[in-house]
Amino acid sequence: MKELDTLMKNRLEEKIKQARQKRRKLFCLFLTFGYPSIAATERLILSARDSGVDIIELGFPFSDPLADGPTIQYSSQESLKHNPSIRDAMRLVERLRRKGCELPIVYFGYLNPVFSYGEIKFAGDAKTAGFDGLILPDLPPEEETLLRRECKRKNLCLVNLVAPTTSDERMKMLVRESQGFVYYVSLRGVTGVRRSLPSDLASRVKKIRKMTSKPVLVGFGVSTPNQAKLVARISDGVIVGSAVIREIQKGILSAERLIKRISRAVHSEPHKPL
Repeated sequence: MKELDTLMKNRLEEKIKQARQKRRKLFCLFLTFGYPSIAATERLILSARDSGVDIIELGFPFSDPLADGPTIQYSSQESLKHNPSIRDAMRLVERLRRKGCELPIVYFGYLNPVFSYGEIKFAGDAKTAGFDGLILPDLPPEEETLLRRECKRKNLCLVNLVAPTTSDERMKMLVRESQGFVYYVSLRGVTGVRRSLPSDLASRVKKIRKMTSKPVLVGFGVSTPNQAKLVARISDGVIVGSAVIREIQKGILSAERLIKRISRAVHSEPHKPL
């Protein structure tokens, strides 16, 4: 019975519920699986947990990414040199769960590896390993009937992305169908460090938040603790990836220091409904 309860629970949904109760903004950290090594990824996830990170977005490296900018592309290429597999990523999550890490972990990747693995098998194995959700940016909702059904059966959140170029009609559909939270892509383009935030960010986030009670987390281009603080002020949470990946190039300790600074910045903002 205990094993069944573990398989049915969803840490992402529980974290969101806790954040609402505590009126706390959410900090989601993106890490590339296997960069600079699998052991380093494991260390960073455990360190992130201890630094107050709320959600891990674990990016599975892919040779032809749709949404990734130069920094994350570089980390993916470096990881691919070691021929990582989806099963390797699942083993990592299994180890983290055995070590008592209850941080929600969302798989971020592209459809080709999942399709090759087998959609039904992937959903079942991902849940058993300890994943809590999926983000597949190249999988349109109209084409994901099988995977969406399997995710629902396994209690995995399938998170949708909304972009600045998304039409109002399509935005409503994506927001309605998104599970866990809504991922708002803050800029027109790929991921990467940016010097400034889009001028229309606040109005666009406000528009989405009026459509749903689900948290709206903002990613793409959030590069500094100050930017994270500003984004947290107008949204329900922040997703940071490239800035931390860039710090990993300098060393794990440098990345850990930045994670702590961003965590403090995000969580210093009280949750205020717009």
